Amino acid sequence: MTDKMIADLWFDPSCPYTWVTSRWLLEVEKVRPVEVRWHVMSLSVLNEGREEDPEGDPEGYLWVPVRICAAVRQEYGQEALKRLYTAMWTCDRGEQDWIGSLHDALTAAGLPLELAEAGMSTAYDDAVRASHAEGIGLIGEHVGTPVVAVTGAGGERIVFFGPVTSRIATGEQAGRLWDGTLLVAGTPGFHELKGVPHERPRLDDLR
Repeated sequence: MTDKMIADLWFDPSCPYTWVTSRWLLEVEKVRPVEVRWHVMSLSVLNEGREEDPEGDPEGYLWVPVRICAAVRQEYGQEALKRLYTAMWTCDRGEQDWIGSLHDALTAAGLPLELAEAGMSTAYDDAVRASHAEGIGLIGEHVGTPVVAVTGAGGERIVFFGPVTSRIATGEQAGRLWDGTLLVAGTPGFHELKGVPHERPRLDDLR
């Protein structure tokens, strides 16, 4: 049996485009020998010290979901974090392009509601910062969420930001996007590739 390639994904749970990327990676798992591992990163940490906050979050609300995710990752592990992240974007979101009720997400993921308290606490901030530093340290602070890292056939580390798409690639299309992304990102000296201007993410493609 072919060994699976590990795709380490660092994500801020508040970003809708990152959600699309994460669902694409789950599609990739179905058509390529790939296994996704889940890690948190934080746009709040990334933007600390900048004169302008590109996320427009002066109240620091973006800390809430990532702290809860860090608590779940630390206390309950990878699979629990995966379940929670999925539930955040599929429970009671309604028509909004953002996560729904965090309490409902915890319930849907089979996790204690008390974990919601982590969102308003600094108890897991060190865990958030450490995970963020691990991911962003592989590529640099010029990017945002998500960061993906894999080990190539020759043992080389391939790291990239994104891909940022507004639609969730499925089936063999997801596999081809994966193949192409590794090819481009694994090219020595590669820096950047962009497409058409952003459109609103289609978050419900898999519903």
